[in-house]
Amino acid sequence: MSIFVDETTKVIYQGLTGSQGSYYGRLNREYGTQVVAGTHPKKAGTDVDGVPIYANVAEAVEATGATASCIFIPAAGVRGAVMEAAEGGVKFIVAVTEGVPAHDEAIFYNQLKRDYPDVQLLGPNCPGIISPGKCNIGITAGHIAKPGGPVGIVSRSGTLTYQALYELKQKDIGVTTCVGIGGDPVPGTSFIDCLEAFEADPETKAIMMIGEIGGSAEEEAAEYIKDHVTKPVSSYIAGVTAPPGKKMGHAGAIVSGGKGTAKAKMEALEAAGVRVGNNPTEAGELMAEIVATL
Repeated sequence: MSIFVDETTKVIYQGLTGSQGSYYGRLNREYGTQVVAGTHPKKAGTDVDGVPIYANVAEAVEATGATASCIFIPAAGVRGAVMEAAEGGVKFIVAVTEGVPAHDEAIFYNQLKRDYPDVQLLGPNCPGIISPGKCNIGITAGHIAKPGGPVGIVSRSGTLTYQALYELKQKDIGVTTCVGIGGDPVPGTSFIDCLEAFEADPETKAIMMIGEIGGSAEEEAAEYIKDHVTKPVSSYIAGVTAPPGKKMGHAGAIVSGGKGTAKAKMEALEAAGVRVGNNPTEAGELMAEIVATL
């Protein structure tokens, strides 16, 4: 099985008429994803390569039965787009856009939790989600992912999401689902959300977790793994050589006050029984060792 999405998932692209939205919408459809609609208030009634455009998400959901959306809207419009998707009946929202104001993220994150608790938001500032051979929502290159399991991947870093997929493919190891949660300060989906879903998925036999400096998400995940995860986990934490007090890449990747260091995160994960690699390739090698024992 896969988590969150599969081959039956019907997806609306909010921003399908734009250059990036149309590019990745086409790629995802060619991969096999059911891209059933796009939205644009001024282009309703048109289409993009045969995919119909509706004025809003509610109309698209009513016409197509879509349950997921992918947001390719400029940062200033993401807050409205996320709430439009939730209000329109979508249950899984992928927000790829980077540069969304943290204030906006906090507002729509809490609005969703309060008013739409059954809606799962992934992102913003994330590569999306891929269940290899079934569904690809976002910007992950499908050809680097091997279908068939038994490994589930969750990563804060987009680039390292791709490397994790490729490291496993080179070792002929398949993936059930790979989730790029993004590195912004207020992510819609957490490590723990994904760990819980992978633990419950019977086809996911092992989990690969990619973290980075900043915040406490990895330490929280380590506590969750120790108490709730029975499946073997390998991990890599980026940023061992990052200087304290300097933001590195993601908005959430900043070490301050001696907290959020790669060393502290690695120690917490190792204490929880996770096999931690010193680089992405080593994390892949550790996962290959784990898979060989399954």
